[in-house]
Amino acid sequence: MNTPNRPALFENRYDAGAKLAGKLAEYAGMSAVVLAIPNGGVPVAVPIALALGAELDIVVARKLPIPLRPEGGFGAVVDDGTTIFNEAVLAALNLDEHQINYQINKVREDIRRRSLAYRNNRALSLIKGKTAIIVDDGLASGYTMLAAVESVKRRQPSRVIVAVPAASEAAIQVVEKAAQSVTTIETSRAPRFYIADYYRYWNNLSDEDGVRCFKDWRARRRGYIAQQPTSPAPLPKIRKGLF
Repeated sequence: MNTPNRPALFENRYDAGAKLAGKLAEYAGMSAVVLAIPNGGVPVAVPIALALGAELDIVVARKLPIPLRPEGGFGAVVDDGTTIFNEAVLAALNLDEHQINYQINKVREDIRRRSLAYRNNRALSLIKGKTAIIVDDGLASGYTMLAAVESVKRRQPSRVIVAVPAASEAAIQVVEKAAQSVTTIETSRAPRFYIADYYRYWNNLSDEDGVRCFKDWRARRRGYIAQQPTSPAPLPKIRKGLF
């Protein structure tokens, strides 16, 4: 979906990633690892990793949903246990300790399930001393990405770069305090920001969709699919319009 009076900037997540890759060209051929936040960040990250000739891995970060208003969040959790809170939102909600812990435990269980789906006991990529480029399909509040950045920094990369197709200005201000830089194609100063507005084709990806994208990249890297390693095209044909 997109706002009525403005055409969408991106066809789908692959298209967004291909365009974003152009703004990350300085990292091509360098010691870089692209880390996607699943599920929506994976199809954005695939063309970036291919264009840069970089490794691709995931960092599983999930927002802590507000009770009865799950579209909003009061913080985020990452697969290594890193947890951050949006203190202003948390204070306004007036949640008690039981409610907070309930949401944290639910999200941690979802993270464990998702990590197993993607990793299947595969070890984390080594990023110590490398450039870590964390990718998602957009930044609304920025707190999920902030948690991912703080988690990745514990693994001692040389620097952490955040790359998203579109973001709210407020989210960038949150994230740039922790990352070395934030790269985006579109920054919005509108009072309301919806990531879906920037995509012509938008859907909430399932774990199966995300894992399929991840496996596609791994197959390309192994040479099972005809590819051009320095170019994000051609894109996979599997449900291409929805990614």
